[in-house]
Amino acid sequence: MTSPMHARKAKLKTHLISAKAKLKHNVTPRRVALLVAAATSAFLLVFTLRTLHSAALRGARAGAAGATAAPAAASTPPAAVADAHHADDQQEQQHHHQQQECASKVPASVAEALVHYATSNETPRQTEVEAGAASRVLARRAPCGLLVFGLGPDSALWAALNHGGRTLFLEADADRIASARAAHPAGIDLQAHTVAFQQEAMTMTTPSDGDLLLVALRNSSDCAAAASPAKPLAPDHLEQSPCALAPRGLPAAFYEEEWDVIVVNAPVPGAIYTAGVAARARRPGTGETDVLVHGVDGTAEESLARVFLCEGYLKEEAGRLRHFSIPSHRDKDAMPFCP
Repeated sequence: MTSPMHARKAKLKTHLISAKAKLKHNVTPRRVALLVAAATSAFLLVFTLRTLHSAALRGARAGAAGATAAPAAASTPPAAVADAHHADDQQEQQHHHQQQECASKVPASVAEALVHYATSNETPRQTEVEAGAASRVLARRAPCGLLVFGLGPDSALWAALNHGGRTLFLEADADRIASARAAHPAGIDLQAHTVAFQQEAMTMTTPSDGDLLLVALRNSSDCAAAASPAKPLAPDHLEQSPCALAPRGLPAAFYEEEWDVIVVNAPVPGAIYTAGVAARARRPGTGETDVLVHGVDGTAEESLARVFLCEGYLKEEAGRLRHFSIPSHRDKDAMPFCP
């Protein structure tokens, strides 16, 4: 005899087996795929609606903020508007200043010299090696006081290399000064003056005679005393000097400057001697004077440079150019003429 408990269990088992059979019959792979697709579509639809709703809220908030800011902007005080215009003007002026700086990268004198040499038929006296040695000296010292003895095709070069400094030319031939001014670039102010040298004092028959004469002149009390002045140069120092090498007619501009660089284009005795005097008369504590002698073509010119500017002060030889660096001798009574 079966108990009620066993009867209920048997009935439940029968129902489970029937339900499983029905489920197996109704749930097919195709129906499962359709169910998954429907669920995914529903999820994407809900997500899209939610995103659109959030964007609408942000737009509404931004519009409200803009509406609030508009009255504030409309109520901006005139002082703030003036400050804004002033700032714009300052920016415009700064931009204009920057444009001017860019336009002035090449100085006018340099540009004029470039055009001058590009269009001139004149042949510069210097080779590339000689001009390079001189330009290195001026690149280090410029803008400076530049004294040049002699005018020629390279005069525009000296003035351009010393842009911003003072360049003074001394020339014995007045006609050459007039010709140089006519041929000079318009953008370069040619400051040139005449000077007289006593050329007859240096008549040399042979190199050995010339060397002896040079040494004698250098060691003479008349020339040696004037060559190492104990005080600043004054017109009477050279104008009234009994030394046969002292020039005459030096302009007032010669005495107004501490010459940092001296160029002797034509190595005549008086020019080399005067260059040595000006270098040794430099104010103490202001550094040495660079003296460039160009045109050393023979024994006489070489002797002139080495005797009066001193071989011990020679720094460089480049072709026909000699570079000396001479210290101040002022207030140094015990300092020898040459080291």
